[in-house]
Amino acid sequence: MLVLVAPGQGAQTPGFLTPWLELPGLADRLAAWSEVAGLDLIAYGTTAGADEIRDTAIAQPLLVAAALASAEALGVTPDLLAGHSVGEFATAALAGVLTPEQALTLVRERGQAMAKAAGVTPTGMTAVLGGVEAEVLAALDKHGLTPANVNGAGQIVAGGTLEQLAAFKDDAPARARLIPLSVAGAFHTVHMAPAVDQLREAAQHVEPADPRVRLLSNADGQVVTDGAELMRRLVAQVSSPVRWDACMTSMADLGVTAMIELLPGGTLTGLAKRGLRGVRTVALKTPDDLDAARELTQ
Repeated sequence: MLVLVAPGQGAQTPGFLTPWLELPGLADRLAAWSEVAGLDLIAYGTTAGADEIRDTAIAQPLLVAAALASAEALGVTPDLLAGHSVGEFATAALAGVLTPEQALTLVRERGQAMAKAAGVTPTGMTAVLGGVEAEVLAALDKHGLTPANVNGAGQIVAGGTLEQLAAFKDDAPARARLIPLSVAGAFHTVHMAPAVDQLREAAQHVEPADPRVRLLSNADGQVVTDGAELMRRLVAQVSSPVRWDACMTSMADLGVTAMIELLPGGTLTGLAKRGLRGVRTVALKTPDDLDAARELTQ
């Protein structure tokens, strides 16, 4: 059983789209999607620096477009789909709930709204690797932080104000390693509540279809079969924790044997190697990875 997964914000790196532009038709596709997103996706994916593509309003459409373009180049039909955070919009399009254009329009609104919300209070996110989960969660609660991403495989991402994160760093849980993330705010926390209303308003103009492929939700890892329910969840996840651990549990329960992570791959396959042992994985980073990914489907 094959699952196709799409990464979230933070997976982008300068120039990651450059080798993909050599594939026939891909540059034209990205140019058309640039019109929808109101951004020069090709420039941001090839020549822009790390600080530019760290901007939430740029990173989110760029990531969704990259995932969709690499899925088109891959040309396989998965048994299951799951996306991490903004990657869920890409998988919603791949499942047929949204068109690519609808997904990018909504993500443009999402990115702008989240960037605006992030500007209200200085906030950030820190990955917590290792430690005892109960102790990590207790430490987050002590410092008023939110477990914004519960990723499984011993990884929890904390979100909150910079002051809260600094205090947490000075009082870290035993045997836990803290890594500050290069993101512009505390996503999937109460600090993003203002962005929910803006995205909900934009979503009212979209008529979703029901998924054609089984699709896991970030909210609880469950398969969502109703397009309207998925839209409700996509809106709510802006200020709600991402439960990637629950998604991986569902993958195991459903019998997943192979995972392909769409461009820019690496993060989710890394989690799978620790949380889904025995599942074969390929991360799409360059077009050279396409053949190995297709071999997983045979």
